[in-house]
Amino acid sequence: MSASRTERLLNLLIALLNTKYGLRRSELRQKVYHDTTSSEVAFGRMFERDKGELRAYGFDVETVTDKGWGSDDPATTRYRIGKESNRLPDVSLTPAECTVLILAAQLWEQAALGSAARNAVRKLQAAGGLVDPELPPGVQPRIRPAGQAFEDLVDAIHSQHPVTFSYLAGSTGQEEERTVEPWGLGSRFGQWYLVGHDRARSDKRFFRLSRFTSAVVVLEHQTFAPPSSFNVREQLAALPELPVRYAVVDVAAGALLGLRKHARAGGDADDTGAATPVPDCVDRLRVPYRDAETLAEELASYGPKAVVVAPPALHAAVRRRLAAAAAFAAAPFPPIDFPRSGPAKRTRKRTSEDQLKRMLQLVPFLVHNQGLHISEVAQRFGITRKELEDDLRILICSGLPEGYPDDLLDIRWDDDHVYIIQDLDLNRPVRFTVDEACALLTGLEALNGLPGLAEGGALESVTLKLMAAAGEEGLKAAAVAGPDVAPEDSAVLETAREAIRGGAQLRLSYLAPQRDAVSDRDVDPHRLYSLDSTWYLEAYCHSAQGLRNFRLDRIQSLQPNGRPVSSAVDPAGGFPVKLFTPNDDDAVVVLELTRQGAGLADDYYAERTAALPGGNHLAEVRFGSADWLPMFVAQHGGSVRILQPANLADATREWLDAALARYEDSTARQLD
Repeated sequence: MSASRTERLLNLLIALLNTKYGLRRSELRQKVYHDTTSSEVAFGRMFERDKGELRAYGFDVETVTDKGWGSDDPATTRYRIGKESNRLPDVSLTPAECTVLILAAQLWEQAALGSAARNAVRKLQAAGGLVDPELPPGVQPRIRPAGQAFEDLVDAIHSQHPVTFSYLAGSTGQEEERTVEPWGLGSRFGQWYLVGHDRARSDKRFFRLSRFTSAVVVLEHQTFAPPSSFNVREQLAALPELPVRYAVVDVAAGALLGLRKHARAGGDADDTGAATPVPDCVDRLRVPYRDAETLAEELASYGPKAVVVAPPALHAAVRRRLAAAAAFAAAPFPPIDFPRSGPAKRTRKRTSEDQLKRMLQLVPFLVHNQGLHISEVAQRFGITRKELEDDLRILICSGLPEGYPDDLLDIRWDDDHVYIIQDLDLNRPVRFTVDEACALLTGLEALNGLPGLAEGGALESVTLKLMAAAGEEGLKAAAVAGPDVAPEDSAVLETAREAIRGGAQLRLSYLAPQRDAVSDRDVDPHRLYSLDSTWYLEAYCHSAQGLRNFRLDRIQSLQPNGRPVSSAVDPAGGFPVKLFTPNDDDAVVVLELTRQGAGLADDYYAERTAALPGGNHLAEVRFGSADWLPMFVAQHGGSVRILQPANLADATREWLDAALARYEDSTARQLD
């Protein structure tokens, strides 16, 4: 859709909203389209496309026929849109409800539904139903981005298109092509699952996203109808948890303290009971696990320090990840060419459809937020000042057909503060889209169980209000279910939270996996935040003399040390808290990401990105330490590799080759 079509659709919408009796097609052709050259047939096709576009935005284009005449006669048929068509109902929220709602929206920062959550919040602000909340001190939960497959599947679920993908079957260990009608997507046991109808098997199946071995392809020319009243959370609740099994793993003597914390010594026999010799300088451990792929991801990151002895399926899963990572690392490098300017984040190219949707949010937002600085308005909408000014210039040229100056949208920003004087009945935002309803309602559901939020009933009441406002789109939100964000150990979280409130210093004992050591530290706590149910404490570390992020499940002990906080360093304000605090001595690394790994650019806050032929991406990322990057590459098993600096790329290839060689040796010994 071109920019001229964007302007034409906006004028058509204003004309149809501001007519009581309706306008004939001939009147619209003359006054809105100013069409004098095309044939009646060609104009009719264009008009029908435009009506379909407005209906796609949710506006009900009514057809009014003169009495005694048929609706197929253009001369006697009129068109209009009711003023209440597709308008977001009034939503009045208490301060406590606003607090819960903003936390729910912020859950999706960096995740697939993040932009939809921001759009929904702007609509509530535009309707005047949302006040600036007072967020809980130091607590910011978030949902971990689940990669490109998540984004593609959410789009397919809401548009009801089938998908195809390659999948590693858990029952056979074989890679298979699947064609699935996606009904829902949700989190269970710390993993994301797709629930849908497998066409080849003619039955419902559950697919774990971490077992996808290819990109998701959406079959946009096909559609399907999901079961009525489908609720993915209910479906996943019936999914049985896998039984606990034990892996036999050989670990370098004295290494991998984190793994040892959950394992026990022994395991001199494999899972079949057959005894196997223990190599020198190695400790043999029995490691409990439920899912082989989850443990394989962890064990692959340990490289040559750990080798799976049994079971064979786990051994093969780790070896497969290492082999894929090694093969990708050894492939010829692409040219490294970043654009001189542009967004750092990997973003979808903006279209004129995006522009029209934004304009329909922009007018009511300005009505309820008069006098904001133009830079602040642009920041709220996530666009540049130039993009905003382009929007405003289209808006001020839009209005009633052949109207007087007072019949045009009147917006002024001469002094860099934006005021809207004439809104032409665009002063209320349109209803939530299914993505927007899904982002807010799924986020609210994920907050259940978070300490300090369930009390008072605000979580339940705001959910009911939003369900009523979202209508049918709210019912479709049941197709996506986020993870629970409550921490595993609420006592540690509460101790840290009390210290933040009271300005108390903490003494903690912490296991650092990169150094494979436990150290004692005095820290000044600043904020708590999460990715899913994994919680982090952002604090000033007096040992490191800088801001650090500590995973709560790696804290061995935590208690106040009796001193008040004393550092002068404060974290950057606002949301989100990042897992990484930039420093002057950071390692700047250029990565190549496959389409499966493209989400890592967002996860690690890439400073620059660029597309490569074939669908891969370049990403320039800062890392506080380069020591763990080989582990990072191995963990993602062929989805990411290091291109620069060259010495780090070489060292990573050598590390992967050494890890893979240990698995080859282990396989050979087992065959002997």
